[in-house]
Amino acid sequence: MFQNGLASVFQKGVRVLEQLFLVPFFISSWGAAYYGEWLTLTIVPTVIAFSDFGFGSAAANSFVLKYAANKKQEAADINKTGIYVISLTILLALLLSFLVLYLLNYFDVFSKSLIDSQEAIIAVSILIFTQLLSFYRQLIEAYYRAAERASLSINLVSFKALANVLAGLLVLLLGYGIVEFALSQLMVMIIFIIGYWLKGQSVIGLFKSHKGRRDNLILKDITTKGLSYLMLPLWQIIYFQGSTFVVRIVLGAESVAVFNTVRTLSRSFNQILYLVEPTVFPELINQIGKNAWGVAQRIFRVAIISVFGLSVIGFIFLSLFGLWFYKVWTNNELEVPSAMWYIFVSGMLLNALWYTAEMVFRAVNKPRKMGLYGLTGAIISVGTIYVMAEKIGLVGAAIGTITLDIILLFLVLPEACKLMRMNIYDLFSGGLGDLRNFIFRIKKSLLT
Repeated sequence: MFQNGLASVFQKGVRVLEQLFLVPFFISSWGAAYYGEWLTLTIVPTVIAFSDFGFGSAAANSFVLKYAANKKQEAADINKTGIYVISLTILLALLLSFLVLYLLNYFDVFSKSLIDSQEAIIAVSILIFTQLLSFYRQLIEAYYRAAERASLSINLVSFKALANVLAGLLVLLLGYGIVEFALSQLMVMIIFIIGYWLKGQSVIGLFKSHKGRRDNLILKDITTKGLSYLMLPLWQIIYFQGSTFVVRIVLGAESVAVFNTVRTLSRSFNQILYLVEPTVFPELINQIGKNAWGVAQRIFRVAIISVFGLSVIGFIFLSLFGLWFYKVWTNNELEVPSAMWYIFVSGMLLNALWYTAEMVFRAVNKPRKMGLYGLTGAIISVGTIYVMAEKIGLVGAAIGTITLDIILLFLVLPEACKLMRMNIYDLFSGGLGDLRNFIFRIKKSLLT
């Protein structure tokens, strides 16, 4: 788990770089309004990125649980069936994407943008195809988790993200536009997915001794669980892309740039918080697969207490220095209401708890309730953003945004504890002791 932690530190560092580094170059190269329009256009490929219909997650988690239980032939069958389902999903998503782009163009949606309509269609099409290729990633990642080499997977994904940043930076420095930017991301994805797949098969070694078969019962199970997993990306689509769209409609293109950059920077420290989930999740799902609930409960308690402690530090730091850095980061070209900033930052404390607890639903392969909770929170939040943005502008949009975190905190954390066969009191009463023991073991391993 320590190696996973180190890999996660590197991954989140790259993730922060990916989110923050290119923004000044986008603004200086394309302008704030043009960049805001580009963010609006990328709603479609971003939706595609979220919506692998959950089949990848369903197949991946089923694969790890079976492999951990030493049911290797069933794991191989799940892999074979999962590849079939994901490939079919990509084909259907391609057809759906072409239909959506045709309808958008038919109703002159692209012509109303600051970006040339033909360039917009080409760039969005390339980004859609890029995101579709990533549908295989969830299942391939399961090879590394099952082989207890999750740290290697995390590092490979991090290098891919770093390559995306460098390719995008090169395009912007050379003065190219959105089509060239989209092509740079596609080339990185093609190289990554081929190498990631080949290395994953080598790491697990399962497929040399067990030839998987497509199984209709497994197909039904993956489809059923996949539809439940679908609700997880669906609510994120509604929340993130829906809020961007609402702000664009109510407040305009430049407000989209302000809203999205503030949300990105205020959540930058969240990337440190999110180090915990990829660090502990591979171990958590393996222990649950082995039916070692006592160990799994300790892992969960350490994760929750660690993340909340870090979130308090992040809240204080961003409250003191965040606005100053934002002005430097955006070259003083965007004006942000102070109240908007502090509202966004306060959401970190709530987000830290429910986001970490969310991994339990995936670890036990029961995503349905989390999906329902997320959908409920997202719909209410986006509706609140619309109403409040009309009344008090960007500050109102910020209030609507953290509504989701408030709702999910009170729904997700108690249910996650129930799935872990414990209660809220057990979570916090034993958490500090577990954390001290965990830190002691890390220090001991470093000294030896």
